[in-house]
Amino acid sequence: MALKTETITSLEHIASGKVREIYRIDEERLLFVATDRLSAFDVILPTQIPDKGRLLTRVAEFWFEKTRHIIPNHLLSTDISSLPLNPAEKQWLQGRSMIVRNLKVLPVEAIVRGYLAGSGWKEYIQTQSVCGISLPAGLKIADKLPQELFTPSTKAAAGEHDENISFEILLDKIGRQRAEEIRDASLALYRFAAEFALQHGIIIADTKFEFGEDEQGRLFLIDEALTPDSSRFWPVGSYQPGSSPESFDKQYIRDWLESSGWNKTAPAPVIPDGIVRQTQKKYNEALTLLTGNGE
Repeated sequence: MALKTETITSLEHIASGKVREIYRIDEERLLFVATDRLSAFDVILPTQIPDKGRLLTRVAEFWFEKTRHIIPNHLLSTDISSLPLNPAEKQWLQGRSMIVRNLKVLPVEAIVRGYLAGSGWKEYIQTQSVCGISLPAGLKIADKLPQELFTPSTKAAAGEHDENISFEILLDKIGRQRAEEIRDASLALYRFAAEFALQHGIIIADTKFEFGEDEQGRLFLIDEALTPDSSRFWPVGSYQPGSSPESFDKQYIRDWLESSGWNKTAPAPVIPDGIVRQTQKKYNEALTLLTGNGE
């Protein structure tokens, strides 16, 4: 059964994201719920991916635990048994929910790129740069970049498009100290995760992080981390620079959408059943490779 905001009445619903629903538990804690929705090109698709929310939650929980030595994060627990929910709500929310700290969200998506792909590749073939950062000539699609790039963007509301911004603009938005802290944490997280994933058969080509701060001004990693929704995952075994790699993420659906002739504005087309099943399979493969325990 698809999860809908009106399904949950025992907690106060406070926000909807492209994929997540957020509820208030108390002043210090929120309930983050990963739905089976999928967004592409900043548009929520009309077709859901069965159990995607549970798969994403398991991947995110894995990385939150794995990276606590780099930066604290907002995850407190995935055990919802003590929450004031009725039995039907608990059944729907089990496995797709995280109890998290209630933090102030910072208005930036912190993107790290390790390989040349997606919009970065499209910009490179036009300008020999990515997000305004100049790169050497002669790079091919899917090439490993000479060094990881931190390319922040705005954090758009559902239905709106994120916009790449320069590091200088980020400095103006949140101040030098916080901007440098986010940049350094993002690069450290990416490098650690990319090395770990490579040893488990996955190339993390790029990823995005989100951050928040508490009342004392301490920085936390929030939202999700290093999932197939927020990252570009490629299988090591079939990786070949110069061609568009296979993927464990929603690139499979992005490719189908681009071939469909859709103009990338809402409403998006309905996704065929075969594409849905293949996407679910790819998400599960990523979970299995990373954690050794898929579904």
